[in-house]
Amino acid sequence: MVNLDVLAIAAHPDDIEITCGGLLINMSKQGRKTGALDLTRGEMGTFGTQADRDSEAIAAGELMGLSYRNNLSISDSAVAYNQENKLKIAQVIRDTKAELLILPHWEQRHPDHLACTKLGYDASFLAGLKKIDLNGEPHRPRKIIYISYSRTADFSFLVDISESFEQKCEAVRAYKSQFENRENAKRIFQPGLDVFEYMEIKAKFLGQIAGVKFAESYFIKESILIDDPQNMPIASV
Repeated sequence: MVNLDVLAIAAHPDDIEITCGGLLINMSKQGRKTGALDLTRGEMGTFGTQADRDSEAIAAGELMGLSYRNNLSISDSAVAYNQENKLKIAQVIRDTKAELLILPHWEQRHPDHLACTKLGYDASFLAGLKKIDLNGEPHRPRKIIYISYSRTADFSFLVDISESFEQKCEAVRAYKSQFENRENAKRIFQPGLDVFEYMEIKAKFLGQIAGVKFAESYFIKESILIDDPQNMPIASV
């Protein structure tokens, strides 16, 4: 089992690519070991089959340079917030020894996404308990950050993905059953706007705020510690 620097957890195949794909690509390019854990196989999706989603996830992971990808095969649209699922995720955290965990934001429209963020946080705690019924040595991620979704306008920090944006789009395009037909994609993601238009508009807007071409936004629940405010990159005036 590979030891990971960062593990992203999401409810469905393609969630990770659309939301934090740029950051994962950045970190992979820096030589970090990156991984993705999908809770479901997306079998309730309107388009494509379960087999389609499986092969597409593998292809997308290769395009992002992932060192690890796994799927817990929890029922799509029925991700339950329970101890069984917490322990499944906690075992992956122990197995991969991830130092940084990426979870969905805690404000969600889709119940699976909401369950995912709650399960991921609790699993991070449980993975560090010595006496719990899990294999391997106790381990907890050092840091948890949260992915910004379409309903979250605020953020804690931005990540420059200018050099990774096109590669991120290629990873999303790997999900041909979902997004190859642009008209179908508009029905899946947002009426009148396909996923690639959405990603570009959002990334450009966030990039303009940060003074770069494209950016992704993230949240943390702790304070940010700065050693040298004089070297903070974005000008105030």
